[in-house]
Amino acid sequence: MKYGICLPYMKPGITRDDFLQWMRAVDNGPFYSLSCGERITGYSYEMRVILAAAAAVTERVKINASLYVLPMHDAVWAAKEIATLDVMSAGRMVVTVGVGGREVDYKAVNADFSNRFKRMDEQIAVMRDTWAQIPPFEGADPVGPEPVQKNGPQILAGVMGPKSFQRVAKWADGVYAFAMGGEKELIEHFLNSADAAWAEAGRDTKPYRLGGFWYSLADDAKNRLQDYTYDYLKILDENTARSVAASMTRFEPGAINESLDALEELGCEEIMLVPATADISEVDRMAELIAKRS
Repeated sequence: MKYGICLPYMKPGITRDDFLQWMRAVDNGPFYSLSCGERITGYSYEMRVILAAAAAVTERVKINASLYVLPMHDAVWAAKEIATLDVMSAGRMVVTVGVGGREVDYKAVNADFSNRFKRMDEQIAVMRDTWAQIPPFEGADPVGPEPVQKNGPQILAGVMGPKSFQRVAKWADGVYAFAMGGEKELIEHFLNSADAAWAEAGRDTKPYRLGGFWYSLADDAKNRLQDYTYDYLKILDENTARSVAASMTRFEPGAINESLDALEELGCEEIMLVPATADISEVDRMAELIAKRS
């Protein structure tokens, strides 16, 4: 099984040196990938800029844009950005797309929140045409650069509902089955939904399986994981945020190994580990935990 780590892109006060330390530690550790997600409102750093830096200072790990909220963007611009990241990373780029659930982010960038699922389907087709150097309109030049990876980077989909799985089964290379608390039952539900949708779509291969959950191995891990969860969810409502935060348990090695065992049993090919803090100990201690699993 392969392991990835998400960079702490939502932590106030993290510096250039902090980001570089994280990127190099992940690249030098027992990890397969690093990722960075996308948010607009609230304190967060810009995903593509962070991933460009990661592409430049790492040599080995995959670079995963996760989650790229595609309907907030123009498809040709997105294709150009992703192809450029693929060049900068020498063909290590992966993109995990989704529609997101934060209407405030769409509003902040004047993007339409309606019909976003349909728009994403259409955008994927435009992106693949762009990577294939098909001009965006008659008489136009192709939009460069060409990706290093033939046909463009691997595209995974972060989705939850049955209709969404049916849609992405027509074009995605795999799915990101994420459960905040690392619950086996929820991730199993997502993976089974993906398998069923792929079969219904007549795909001759199964979807790539990327699992994921939040964790902390830093000092005072329990409180920091639960505080992180509350801060993330408080946009929904106070009671939900506090309830979910109190349920989080992946803050010590035994509980984390329990989730890793479960996801491996479910057939996940890769697990994205999302730390609750910006402490570099999150990387170092996770590397030690993974080494003991070998």
